[in-house]
Amino acid sequence: MSHDPSLTASVDAPLPEGLEDLAADARFRFACHPGVTCFNRCCHDLALPLTPYDVMILCRHLGMDGENFLERYATVRTFPETGFPLPFLNMDEVENLPCPFVGPQGCTVYPARPAACRSYPLGRGTRLGRSGVEERHFLVREAHCRGFENGEEWTPPRWQEAQGLLPYNAFNDRYMRLMSMVRATGKPLEPSLSTLAMLCLYQLDAFRALIEEKRLLRHVRISPRRAEDVLFDDAATLDFGLDWLELVIFGRCPGLSPAGTD
Repeated sequence: MSHDPSLTASVDAPLPEGLEDLAADARFRFACHPGVTCFNRCCHDLALPLTPYDVMILCRHLGMDGENFLERYATVRTFPETGFPLPFLNMDEVENLPCPFVGPQGCTVYPARPAACRSYPLGRGTRLGRSGVEERHFLVREAHCRGFENGEEWTPPRWQEAQGLLPYNAFNDRYMRLMSMVRATGKPLEPSLSTLAMLCLYQLDAFRALIEEKRLLRHVRISPRRAEDVLFDDAATLDFGLDWLELVIFGRCPGLSPAGTD
């Protein structure tokens, strides 16, 4: 099974074989639980990219920092067109290459499972339109999957809400926007900026330490409430990291401006 990140990159790309376009109000039937005969089969031999929000939630659940999590559980590659880091979850190197977090009863980190796992079998493509993010939904139908044979009836919005995907989508859309801006320049990030992106997005504890050491918050216009949240709340740190990166790369950002500017 593969969770290809390109499938979430654009609403314009033609769908690969095995994917079925869905309107926002289209209905599909699906269930995944130990009573389904294929249970856990989709949790083996994965090509599963991890977004910054995925890693943040998994680290919080496992009590790990980002650097140690990535060293233990991921292989970090790079988006060739942008230079942004792209961690993939490592599979256990045993028979059938299982996910490191799958057990006989299912996912052992279920409350913190990545967005790709939450979304399956629903895929989501996005692009930035004039009125904001435009979505496209599709179903992934794999030969081994029996989840479509029974279960509750869903629409794409109901499925996303039930699977807790809304905050994942919000952060992923923000990250996709930044990558799209870099891609539009025609040049990937320099290595130093790629390293900074890894720190700001995937190593939040180390990023907070840098913020305090370099007193970064003194160099930007930021409310006292947000400044406090950045130092103590992971989601606020990640949100600031996305804004800080945009400011460093482009010299401007709607959500953050240098201190002393109007």
